[in-house]
Amino acid sequence: MNQSLTLDLGKPGYVTKRLAPMLGNGILRSNGIVWAQQRKIIAPEFFVDKVKGMVGLMVESAEPLLRKWERCIGGGVVAEIRVDEDLRSVSADVISRACFGSSYFKGKHIFSKLRNLQKLMSKQPLLFGVPTFGAKRESSKEKDLMQMILEGAINDRFVVSKDASKRFIVDNCKNIYFAGHESTAVAASWCLMLLALHPEWQARVREEVAQVCREGLIDAESLTKMKTVTMVIQEALRLYPPAAFVSREALEETQIGHFTIPKGVCTWTLIPTLHRDSNNWGCDANEFRPERFAHGVSSACKVPHAYIPFGLGPRLCLGRNFALAQLKVVLSLIVSKFTFSLSPKYIHSPAYRMIVEPEHGVHILVQRSELG
Repeated sequence: MNQSLTLDLGKPGYVTKRLAPMLGNGILRSNGIVWAQQRKIIAPEFFVDKVKGMVGLMVESAEPLLRKWERCIGGGVVAEIRVDEDLRSVSADVISRACFGSSYFKGKHIFSKLRNLQKLMSKQPLLFGVPTFGAKRESSKEKDLMQMILEGAINDRFVVSKDASKRFIVDNCKNIYFAGHESTAVAASWCLMLLALHPEWQARVREEVAQVCREGLIDAESLTKMKTVTMVIQEALRLYPPAAFVSREALEETQIGHFTIPKGVCTWTLIPTLHRDSNNWGCDANEFRPERFAHGVSSACKVPHAYIPFGLGPRLCLGRNFALAQLKVVLSLIVSKFTFSLSPKYIHSPAYRMIVEPEHGVHILVQRSELG
């Protein structure tokens, strides 16, 4: 048997039990056949061709942030801004527009509740009586992401009743929020922190955006030409991967290479350790050097499978294309309009709160770019 395709490895039971209030039985938490069916239904909605059609709404969602920062600078030269909360708002707006279409403002309200739930879960080892939420959907001529996913579930006979369809939508709405909103916003925050420390890379990104974006417009075609932006994102995800670890439980006795994993045993892969292993990345493994990805991941390190910001194998993050597109849009827009450096208020303290995020936020000093 090809072990990479087996269903005998899954999310550990003690982890899924704790995450039930946050993720329900959605794709991030489910195992076995249920997980396989959900992935079959949801994954096609995040293929590259579908993501290309979402670039426009990503740009629309980022534009209010640009205007807000312009107002903060006002008639002055420099403004101090805490960027992580602003980036979280942009990411919530993107997911809300994609999932809820014309009623995306309802999605933003739901995501606010989920954010509070995430904070609660990060503080308490066990939860009892956790509040839930309901998602009321409105009719729309244009199908949104959740509607297309639900139709796929119905066509695949994964849901056969009104209650089942509601639960399917609510659970996977939570999952898409957590995977596509929170982690992407945190990744963007780390990217800006690193760019603030390295103005030479800001300049390279700014020059590239000016070259590939005709009349300053960012679209799906221009994103494919952003090699420098891609390198910056890849290096930021190497140094600060949103996920701290990958854990799997052997649901049945499983063979991994030369090792036999007994049923019930959990394996852990520490992503930051892999991403900073000098034996794989070289003596500069702890340094910000995006040029290491100039020729792709396969040339950046000795063992490419040790680079796993989106996981690996059959449970590779299905929102990978969506997240990378959003990161490219947000970073290219910000860098093309502003130059920035770290504020003296910035305190470097990565903290694990279900994902690895800056504990005290990211404070930067922002000013208008001469090109912007």
